[in-house]
Parts: sequence; C-alpha cells; structure tokens
Amino acid sequence: MNPVWLAGGIFLITYALIVTERVHRTLSALLGGVVMILLGVLPQEQAFHAVDWNVIFLLAGMMAIANMLRETGLFQWIAVQAVRLGKGDPFRILVILSLVTAVTSALLDNVTIVVLVAPVTLLVAASLGVSPLPFLIAEILASNIGGMATLIGDPPNILIGSAAGIDFVAFAAHLAPISVLILIAFIGLAWFLFKEDLRTGKSGPLDVEALDTSELITDVPLLRKSLIVMAGVILGFLVHGPLNLEVATIALAGATVLMLWGRNDPHHVLSEIEWTTLFFFIGLFITVEAVVQVGIIEAAARAALRLTGGNLALTSMLLIWLSAVASGIVDNIPYTATMIPVVKSLGQVMPVAPLWWALAMGADLGGNATLVGASANVVVASIAERSGHPISFRLFLRYGIVTTLLSLVMASLYMWIRYL
Repeated sequence: MNPVWLAGGIFLITYALIVTERVHRTLSALLGGVVMILLGVLPQEQAFHAVDWNVIFLLAGMMAIANMLRETGLFQWIAVQAVRLGKGDPFRILVILSLVTAVTSALLDNVTIVVLVAPVTLLVAASLGVSPLPFLIAEILASNIGGMATLIGDPPNILIGSAAGIDFVAFAAHLAPISVLILIAFIGLAWFLFKEDLRTGKSGPLDVEALDTSELITDVPLLRKSLIVMAGVILGFLVHGPLNLEVATIALAGATVLMLWGRNDPHHVLSEIEWTTLFFFIGLFITVEAVVQVGIIEAAARAALRLTGGNLALTSMLLIWLSAVASGIVDNIPYTATMIPVVKSLGQVMPVAPLWWALAMGADLGGNATLVGASANVVVASIAERSGHPISFRLFLRYGIVTTLLSLVMASLYMWIRYL
C-alpha cells in the first residue's frame, strides 16, 4: 500500500479517537505510534529518534520538583495569597493567575510554568467554590501567548532560534511587543469567555481576611531546600546555552539533587509524575514523525506556499495562518521542525527574517486552538483529569478557537505594519 495513504489514514484515525475521546488520548496516541511501526511506515530506530526526549525529561524533572514542593504546603500558601490579592473575586483572581502565567512563561518555558501553576489553581478554585476549568483553560491560553515573547518561552521558538541563529534579545525585541498586545486583548476577551463559569458556589462573599496562612507551610526545612534548588534550576534554564546543556538535563539534575538533599522517597516522588502525559507525547511524536517522513506535511506546506507566487507579504500571511491551523492539529513542536527547512528554502528567493517571525507567531498562537496543539495544553489537561476535573477536547475548542482567531488577526496586522 502507498505509504502516504497508509500514514495519512492511521494519523486521521488516531486524531479522530483523540477528538471524540472514545479511547483515552494516551492510548490513542500510543496505538497510532505502534501501528505506524508495525506496518513499516516508520522503522523502529527512527521512531525512537522521533521522540523529543528533551521535552519528555524536562517534564519528568519539573513534575518531580513540583511534587516535592507540594509536600511543603507552598502551593496552598500561594493559593491563599492569590485569593487575598484578588479580594475573593473569581474573575480578578483569574486575571492575576493568567498574567502571572504569561509573564513567567516568557522567562522560563511555558511547560515548566503550567506544571507549577496548575496545582495552585486547583486549590484556589476549591477555596472559591467554583470549577477550576475556566482558570486552567485561561492559564493554558496565557502560557502560549506569553511564551511567544522570548526564545525560551515556547518549544517552537527554541527550534527556530537554533535554526536561524536568533539570540534571546533579538527574539524578544521582535515578538515581545505583539505578545503583550495580544495578552491585553485576551484579558478583555476572558471576561466574555469565562464570566458565566465563574459564579461562586459560596453562599456569600468570601471573607479573605479570615483565611489563615499561619499553618499552611508544613515543612519549612524542605521548603528552603526546594526553593534553593528551584532557583538553581531557573538560573540553569537562563544560561543553558553557554553551558551547552539541555534544559532537560538541568531539570533532572535539580530533581535528583532535591530528592537526595531533602531525603525524599523516590518511589513516592516518581509515582506522582504524570506518566500518562509523557506516554501521550511519546505516542504523538512517533505518529506525527511518520506523517512527516512520508512527506505529507512538507508537500502540503509547499503546495500552499506556491499559491503566493513568491510574494513576501502573501507568503508571510499564509505562513502565519497555515502554521496556526497545522499546529492545532499535529502539535506545534513537530510541525515547526518540519517547516524549518521549508522556510530556509524560501529564504533563497525572498527575505527570510519575516518568515521566521511568521512561523513563530503562527506555531505559538496556533497551539491555543486545540487541546493537543501545544505541550502545555496536554500537561494541564492531564493534571486536571487526575484531580477529577477533566477538560474535554470540545470544551477547550470552544475557548481556544476564539482566542486563536483574535490572536492571529492581531499578529497578521503586526506582521503587515512592522515587516511588510
């Protein structure tokens, strides 16, 4: 059978299973990957190399650190402070948590941030007596918007920066302004998206002054050690380039040091890692790599870009929107990796710099369209599911599509005004 049709058919069936949720998304992704290997679409060795182990081990390390931080009571303390700062108003607290998520996602990678913020959010929602889903969905959207601002904020940016030789300062100079503008617009949009879902279940206004924080921190020595290690990990993330270390290595080193120093039981710490999320990514990376290898994505991209006739403005606009649509379907990390050689080849016949920014904006913002569009989305969905508050594919789509469309319109205008 033609490998293109075979890979395309397996991918469509896998994606349909994920969207309809008839089978758990982790099983769907693993099934797709296994079938690709068994039917010879992708050799076993190539399937192993298709997995972005930097993403997998980054998540594992940060989840382990987050689990140890949770044991100290720090998340409960932060949750109470957020409720106090928001004066008990659910929407005000949603805005605060979204802004914190967006800003910190620009300074670290957004996957790390949502791993740390999501547990706090669950506690905040419980104290308010409201569903955590509006908060979690808003944080996903904010993390992808904020992560677009810098080189290390979103995984696609790291790939683009490495391929194009763009440093941290240049990336921020070009994409931070539009990231801030879109974030401001998103906060306004959030009122219309989430206000109906934020009605408090409490019988009256929450007395924020009555919230006691004196006994929330349960293990001060472990908290001190955790914060020291966390500071070291953050510093490592910021200078990992000159150190020639992957962020995954730094995260795993931090988790190992904290388990040793804090004398934490590794069985307990590691059992709390979201393994279903990690295996979902493994299956998805393999499934998408098979589609990439048979040339489906590159052929579709080149065919679409040929329609522009070599016009820089049309090519840039098409690249933004095409990247957004594709990233919402196949996850923006493998899509970006596929498009980098396409953009390089286009750079031989037109200025390449605007195309890199178009690819980054489209891939980052398109990740907000669906629940599987970006790594941060899947991580939060897994944490929510484990807490008993699953985020369905269709529920996320309701908020993600609107936010993505607004973001893409603003990004297109920014692209036109600044570069074209």
